Amino acid sequence: METLSCMCEVILPPLPLNSLDSNDHDKKMQESIDSFLVDSGSRYPIPNKIAHLLVKRGFLEAVLVVRLVLKLLSTRLGTLFVAGSLCLSHKWPFVNKFSEIPLQKREKIVQKWLRHSFLTPIRLGFVFIKTLCCLVFFSQVDQKSKNPAWKAIGYYVDINEEQPKEQKERPLQKGMVEIMNETDHTLASSLVHKGLDVTENLKENICKIKCDVVIVGSGCGGGVAAAILAKSGKKVVVLEKGNYFSLTDYSKLEGPSLDQLYESGGILPTLDGKVMIQAGSTVGGGSAINWSASLKTPQSVLREWAEDHQINLYKNEEYTSAMNQNERGTKKGQKCLGVISQVLNKGITKKLHIEAKVTISAGGSLLTPPLMISSGLKNPNIGKHLHLHPVLMAWGYFPENESNPNGKIFEGGILTSVHKSGSGQIDDNYILEVPALAPGSFAALCPWESGKDIKERMLKYSRTAHVFSLVKDYGSGEVKTAGRINYTFHKSDIENMKKGLKQALRVLIAAGASEVGTQRSDGQRFKCKGVSKEEIEEFLETVDAKDGPMSMVKDWNIYGSAHQMGSCRMGKTEKEGAVDENGESWEAEGLYVCDASVLPSAVGVNPMITIQSTAYCLAERIANNFR
Repeated sequence: METLSCMCEVILPPLPLNSLDSNDHDKKMQESIDSFLVDSGSRYPIPNKIAHLLVKRGFLEAVLVVRLVLKLLSTRLGTLFVAGSLCLSHKWPFVNKFSEIPLQKREKIVQKWLRHSFLTPIRLGFVFIKTLCCLVFFSQVDQKSKNPAWKAIGYYVDINEEQPKEQKERPLQKGMVEIMNETDHTLASSLVHKGLDVTENLKENICKIKCDVVIVGSGCGGGVAAAILAKSGKKVVVLEKGNYFSLTDYSKLEGPSLDQLYESGGILPTLDGKVMIQAGSTVGGGSAINWSASLKTPQSVLREWAEDHQINLYKNEEYTSAMNQNERGTKKGQKCLGVISQVLNKGITKKLHIEAKVTISAGGSLLTPPLMISSGLKNPNIGKHLHLHPVLMAWGYFPENESNPNGKIFEGGILTSVHKSGSGQIDDNYILEVPALAPGSFAALCPWESGKDIKERMLKYSRTAHVFSLVKDYGSGEVKTAGRINYTFHKSDIENMKKGLKQALRVLIAAGASEVGTQRSDGQRFKCKGVSKEEIEEFLETVDAKDGPMSMVKDWNIYGSAHQMGSCRMGKTEKEGAVDENGESWEAEGLYVCDASVLPSAVGVNPMITIQSTAYCLAERIANNFR
């Protein structure tokens, strides 16, 4: 813990008063700014929370890498191995452990790790620690829901803001059993109270439920499928591992919201740390956390799916009008009879066996493949062809003055515009959007150059706007085990990302930013005041899209992803897809997939409407074909 605390001190160090240029800041805030400057990432209980998050959220390799780095740095020989001459001293024992090295030298050691390609495992370990340190430092709150850094960076949360009127009953309450509130003694009666056919096997400690349809997952796909099938008169049971939040239940705080609404608490990287993934993990799934970008499937994508992938569902007339089911294929080798679910409430020892005529997996592109594989399905397409809509961000700083608009970046609408660029062809295919970033996420995404630099960036937080470039990716990845995601870029994705990033910077410059930059590891930036068009273009020529922190390059990027698609894609044959064009498994009759994982390739725009429309069509087919 001592070494971790010293690492956190390097990331967010205490700085001398007046060590940063505060000309852009309100003099009335100087006391808060001074307090922020002298604060440290090593302050209790920040390192303890980081350690807890790492164990709770990190995948095995990440935990091992961080533990190895910390173990090396806790010894003299290990520190010499990874720090070189910077750990040497003129006094006995001549070699210092990391915790014994002065702060300025520790900072130089970390800067060395970030630049040198032969230290990529250590670099990756530091990236994990830095991400968690920044997230915890700027999102944790005290009992009054306050954070000591917020006033200095211009952030606030109005917890006393007028709330929606308390509802007598939450919208889904009549049909919901919240397992976390049940016990072994109350579970069966609560299920019966909701109208379910329940029998108990006390000898085997099993609670069996009979229904027409069981759906695993309640997101964009599962929610729509449940509505269509229930409307057709079928008894439907939906299983969701996340909790239920109605309008009045949501927290306004970043930390609890990430922890309770997002898969892995919003901390879900690919195995090489190249892409940070955000996915919903609550009742409503992605539709509950979506920024309300409701965009129709592009015509070029519908043509691709209908012609190249030969999926008749996406012929425009059928897709828009939800045509009747196609002719069923041959009988399957097996039949799916339901679901055996794991109860996450430790107070319940009973197993739930749900017996259904139709089973639908709607856990999303990250969780449907592991469920299918663990259920014994062997189709080689399951878990492959994962698309992520990778994004890179550009930022622009707009100091408060008469020529710039008033306000702060976290005020107003979540997402108010989408700019489509390109022809839809592989050589020019990206869109630009503006994200909403709370302080913890903002700091976690910032490149780290030095402790002084990261604090200076955060003092500009409330007036730093971001625009990101999102590409329709032709590269793909795989996910066969929950939380273990691999992903590889196609060369066209890198080119499209670069084009989009340059365009995002042009937008920010045209909007009046005094300084712009990217999230590249070297802190790439450009001061815009008084520069010529030629100088701007010269800067833009240096903008690129690099590989991740494990790549053998000096400068690197970390990408984001909020859309996951294609990991159980539909196919004309079982060689081409994990399920058929009705969403049914090739291997098990009565087992369907109804979520983003069935999409044949990346959509290229926010996919919520595409997922819901696809789920609508598939659910209508299931209902019409029910026996």
